[in-house]
Amino acid sequence: QVQLVESGGGLVQPGGSLRLSCVKSRSIGSTYTMGWYRQAPGAQRELVADITNTGSINYADSVKGRFTISRDIPNTVYLQMNSLKPEDTAVYYCNLKVSRDMQNYWGQGTQVTVSS
Repeated sequence: QVQLVESGGGLVQPGGSLRLSCVKSRSIGSTYTMGWYRQAPGAQRELVADITNTGSINYADSVKGRFTISRDIPNTVYLQMNSLKPEDTAVYYCNLKVSRDMQNYWGQGTQVTVSS
């Protein structure tokens, strides 16, 4: 089993920045995707951004130009969040999808609150 540990959430004013980190407990010997999802109160969990083991990146339209996903090979991914808006308030979850066996792993979540 792979363990995912998130960090970096907190309270920030609109327009501020946060950097989330996700560390997986071991390297993966096959293709995989790591990404960030978020879930606001009363809302469905949604994809924010993801990155494959080869570096291909996908962003949700709502965060393009503001958020940046990056990685530190082999076990860490980051989400740099700039120009934060109140609607970004959510619990942010790190996700790992392993292609070989279609396994899906989740971190515990880290709270991001954007308010004045």
